[in-house]
Amino acid sequence: MTANADANADASALVELRGVTKRYRAPGAPDVEVLRGVDLRVTAGETLAIVGPSGSGKSTLLNLMGALDRCTQGEVLLDGVNLQQRSERELAAVRARDVGFVFQLHHLLPQCTVRENVLIPTLAAGPGDRSEPPADRAQRLLHRVGLGERMDFLPHRLSGGERQRAAVVRALINRPRLLLADEPTGSLDQHTSDALASLLLELNREEGVALVVVTHSLPLAGRMHRTLLLRQGRLAPPEGGA
Repeated sequence: MTANADANADASALVELRGVTKRYRAPGAPDVEVLRGVDLRVTAGETLAIVGPSGSGKSTLLNLMGALDRCTQGEVLLDGVNLQQRSERELAAVRARDVGFVFQLHHLLPQCTVRENVLIPTLAAGPGDRSEPPADRAQRLLHRVGLGERMDFLPHRLSGGERQRAAVVRALINRPRLLLADEPTGSLDQHTSDALASLLLELNREEGVALVVVTHSLPLAGRMHRTLLLRQGRLAPPEGGA
């Protein structure tokens, strides 16, 4: 097995990337190859940090895993289903049902309350698992993350950390199996960053959701089960660790 492959190859993968290459084309310019034959396996319920320099393709990799983009070559599989072979409509259903996203900026709608923002993804998800009504789940999770007294506030009345907590609840509302976080602490101070990292790990355990974090923060990466370095389009264990 090469250094570009994941050490968990003997485990059943929730997400698997096989020889994934991603190139971008610009008129009159050479192709830019961001990812070069990346292999990766993420198992159900695990936590993984992907680190690397700016422009190394970390967000691109996350977008491929979350069915927001398609690779140029290779395969991206979610629970054994090849996303490359799915239509745009089918990919939209995958994103709504199976994947939750948390970004550096919270992207909450300013005209909607926290509760309404959290419930927006349920409109696109279909019936799915409704053992707990969406409104009840939203209320329970908002209480869980400390926003029970603020669920009817508009986003501008929240602190930066509170907005990110609301974004995390929104990402989890449809019970995804995979939670993708792109620099989730990048705009927060250290104390708030540490609190959000603890929350993500607690929810990972409580919800049983696999967590993949793209980050420049080595302290955040160090709290994940494992860390991989993306450099020159390839994944490998970071120097001095696995």
